[in-house]
Parts: sequence; structure tokens; C-alpha cells
Amino acid sequence: MSDTIFVTGASGQLGQLVIKHLLARGVTPNRIIAGTRSPEKLADLAAAGIEVRQADFENPQRLAEAFKGVGTALIISTDAVDGADRRLKQHRNAVLSAAEAGVKRLAYTSMPNPASSLLTFAPDHLETERTIQATGLPHVIFRNGWYHENLLRSLPDALKSGQWHSATADGRTSSAGREEMAEAIAAALATSTSESRTYTLTGTEALSSEEIADLARRATGKPLAVVHVTDEQFATGLKAAGVPDGFVSLLVSIEAEVRAGHLSIVTDHLESLIGRTPKRLADYLQEAKASYAV
Repeated sequence: MSDTIFVTGASGQLGQLVIKHLLARGVTPNRIIAGTRSPEKLADLAAAGIEVRQADFENPQRLAEAFKGVGTALIISTDAVDGADRRLKQHRNAVLSAAEAGVKRLAYTSMPNPASSLLTFAPDHLETERTIQATGLPHVIFRNGWYHENLLRSLPDALKSGQWHSATADGRTSSAGREEMAEAIAAALATSTSESRTYTLTGTEALSSEEIADLARRATGKPLAVVHVTDEQFATGLKAAGVPDGFVSLLVSIEAEVRAGHLSIVTDHLESLIGRTPKRLADYLQEAKASYAV
């Protein structure tokens, strides 16, 4: 069995970090293959001895060729969340092409409990998992929870106005840093095993919007009040801000997901893979405040 590890989306934020931590764990460059739609973006990896291959999930004819000779293929979920099944088609192209090419083990970045999720893109993850399972190949599913970094989408504007509009009610969110999730993924991939596993990667605590706002106030010294609204009011505010309709429904579904308690899951999977307690949100907000407290 080949011991090479193919990382798709290698020019993206998570893909780059996974490769960084594979190298940190002693995986030699000649065992790593970086897949991307635009190989020219990964000249630095090629210079470091990592093979770079073109891997376009929209081109299944060439995908099978890209996966040839690969031991483990990590399929990082794409960002095509347009609600038109494009993302699922991309994922299926990647899974089936990898299987056709003779890949020995599949890995995939999913989300917690996709079968019961209210998120608009949850069916993409659920059906991708099912496609992977149907291949009969050993597989590792990483059900990544919320990233600390996701707060950077809303906190800057909220801190400017002093108000954070939320339809999450008393729902809680467990988050962890993207880099530590990437480190956990690398740790699992670096282990040679034919056993199929599912890891749900989360932080160590689940916090309400009020608690998160309090941490942001403490980190920045700025006032921030949570304004509780309905889904309809939340959607109206997004539309007024010029957010496209497709993304309005996605963002509203996130609020509903938190409110339903679906993002409050806490496991020890992340901690066990990286061998230490993951960074808490309070520490992340202190370290990253220059990014959002503007």
C-alpha cells in the first residue's frame, strides 16, 4: 500500500495548515501530494519537495489521473454553497474518482451530525459521507465543529455599532481554532490504519451569545450588547445590508442551528488527537483582537 497522503484544496486555509502539520509530525515531503485547481499557487510547496497536482472537482475525467498512486486522499469540502447541489456533485466527483484510481483510504472534512442539522448545506455533507461509505474503502470522517475564526465575520461590525444581532436565543456554540483542527486531521492521517473512524472535532466548552459577547468586551474593552431578534428580523437586517438572498437563508440557518443546540456538542476527540487542551475562545479573542477590534 502506498503511504502517500493527497491533500485536496491545498491552496486553501485548512489545506495549507494540514500540510504544515503533516510536515511537523515527520511526514516527509515525498509522501505528501498537494492537490489544487491552480498549481501555480503552490510553487512554495513544490520548491520544498512536495508534489503538486492539478485537482479540479469539476473535471472528473482528469481527477482519476490525479489520484493515481495515492494511499490516503483527504477530500476537503469545497466552498460552493450556492444551494444548487454543485458542492455535492464536486464531492461525489472526487470520491468516485479517488476510488476508481485505487486510493486505499479516504478522508473527508464534514460537520457535526449532518443527518439532523438545520444548516442549508448539511445535505451536501451527509450525502458525501454516504458516498464514501458506499465505496467500501477504509475511511476517516472529520466532523469539524465551528471555528473560532468564524466570529471574524460578525464581530468587527458588531463592535463598531456596539450591538450584535442574534437569533440564537439561549443556544450555545462550541468552537475551536482552525489550526488546531488541521493539526488533529494531520495527526489522524499520519497514522497508518485500515480502521474506519469518525471524529467530531470541537472545543472544550459551549458558550451562549451573551457569554461570547462578554469575552469580546473583555478582550477589546469595547461595549457590545446582544440584541435578540427573530429569524425574520435577522433576515431583514441581512437583506438591508445587501447580503444576497442565497446567503441570507444560509446565515439564518446557522442561527437556527445554534438555537436548536446542534452546535453545542463537546467531545474530547480534538484534544486526544493533538495531545493537549485546545485553545479556548477567550484566549483566541485576546490573541486575535487586532483582526476584529478595528
